[in-house]
Amino acid sequence: MSQEIKLSPGSLKALREVNPMLMSYNVEFAEVTGGTFWKAYTPEQVAGTEEFRVEPSSEGIAAMYKDLMQVYPPIDLYNEKLRSLAREFGPVWVRVSGTWATKTYYDFDGTTNGKVPEGYLNVLTKEQWIGVLDFVKAIGAKLIVSVANCPGLHSAEEPWHPAEAEKLFSLSQEYGVPVNAAEFANEPNMMEDTGFPEGYTPEHYRRDQDLFFKWLRANYPDCLCVGPSTTGGDDVRFGKGSGDGKAGGIEQLVRNTCNCADLLDGTSEPLDVFSYHYYNGVSERLASVMPSGHWSADEALSEAYLATAPDFARTYAPMRDRYCPGGEMWVTESGDAGGGGDTWASTYLDVFRTLNELGGFASVTNGVIFHNTLASSDYGFLAREVFDPRPNYFAVLLWNRLMGTTVYDSAEPVREGAHVYAHSRKDGKDGVAYLIINNSLTESLSVELPKDAERYTLAGENGNVRATVMTLNDKPLVLGENNTLPDLSPVSQSAGTVELKPGTCTFLVM
Repeated sequence: MSQEIKLSPGSLKALREVNPMLMSYNVEFAEVTGGTFWKAYTPEQVAGTEEFRVEPSSEGIAAMYKDLMQVYPPIDLYNEKLRSLAREFGPVWVRVSGTWATKTYYDFDGTTNGKVPEGYLNVLTKEQWIGVLDFVKAIGAKLIVSVANCPGLHSAEEPWHPAEAEKLFSLSQEYGVPVNAAEFANEPNMMEDTGFPEGYTPEHYRRDQDLFFKWLRANYPDCLCVGPSTTGGDDVRFGKGSGDGKAGGIEQLVRNTCNCADLLDGTSEPLDVFSYHYYNGVSERLASVMPSGHWSADEALSEAYLATAPDFARTYAPMRDRYCPGGEMWVTESGDAGGGGDTWASTYLDVFRTLNELGGFASVTNGVIFHNTLASSDYGFLAREVFDPRPNYFAVLLWNRLMGTTVYDSAEPVREGAHVYAHSRKDGKDGVAYLIINNSLTESLSVELPKDAERYTLAGENGNVRATVMTLNDKPLVLGENNTLPDLSPVSQSAGTVELKPGTCTFLVM
């Protein structure tokens, strides 16, 4: 039996104002320099007609990586198609970071001739970094980075020093595109696996984060200090759990993990923004070594799966209040699964998670969510190298165009078939913009409208939730001639009852 809800926009209670750049994204450091990243799935694996499985190796996860990754050239950040599509989002934060950033040498004077210095993993040239700055400037974005902290810079017993960071920050400022925010390191709670010097401990990290933030405030006082950028740990439910009540733990994948408290307790330099990373679990690439951390495609519309992102936000909000009282909370990496995304990350099936994350996060707190990534791996908004938009691109484009910064209590409890979120209108006009997610594949949702509305209904092409093409009001969303955007106009919906079909996501603006 279909459910029924009645919308009452005139009686909604405002919860908070949220950052207008709530929807932002990552450009991986490995993209900028070129290097090893996740190998793409085949079309059959994306469609779900071919199973993807990796046998665990007795030599550990590092041995498995060899067959799961390939070397890619640097991304072309001057590509006009890429820039045009990125501009359509409006103002955003662009985060250039990732594990590679911790181990990158900035060869801005060309002295290494492309050879990686001992203790580093890769090299960033001046031309590559100026490409980042030109991209950020061209799309009107703000820039957040993390910096080198690896054996090539110092040993564990030697304090961190800003020799490399100064290169990055000074060039950016001199070029007229300053770094607006910085995290000390990417996913520091993974310690050994994130690339820190041998023997590095949380105590060393606390010492060095204080040194970095103190240096930053003395030399670049307009730059926000963001942290700790952790992933997993802290008793968060990573994946669906093992069936015995225990959540999947990131420690199954990496060594010497720690929690936020280990990284922040006793530090002297305060945070301006609290940050963490969120993934629903691990992708098929890593499922064989962490089965309790992986969700199948059949579970991707379940209440448990969709609850993961808002549950993370509710878990970390008290930590934000402890370590950064009054500050925003940023999810500086987000996506459906660690390990480059699931086989369905590039399909309409992941739109439910993406839109639900935005709505659920905003109902909990204020901040920014950085989707991983703009244009790399299977979870990118755009397909790698060709930059064709995936369903998530159009979904968040509509969010940015329709959902304003005032968040309301929708007065509807989240439940299967009816995830209802309400914001002010992005166009500034009086009224409300609703997002209604019907994650049931069998039941319609009856919605009673008190007045006429504009309706934007998203679905998988031909009713297929794993379709690589999404429809808007039954029209396929694909680029037109000369890479022009498709028509994103709504249909008029008269006051009264509207039936929202199973497996659809609908914006109603009234």
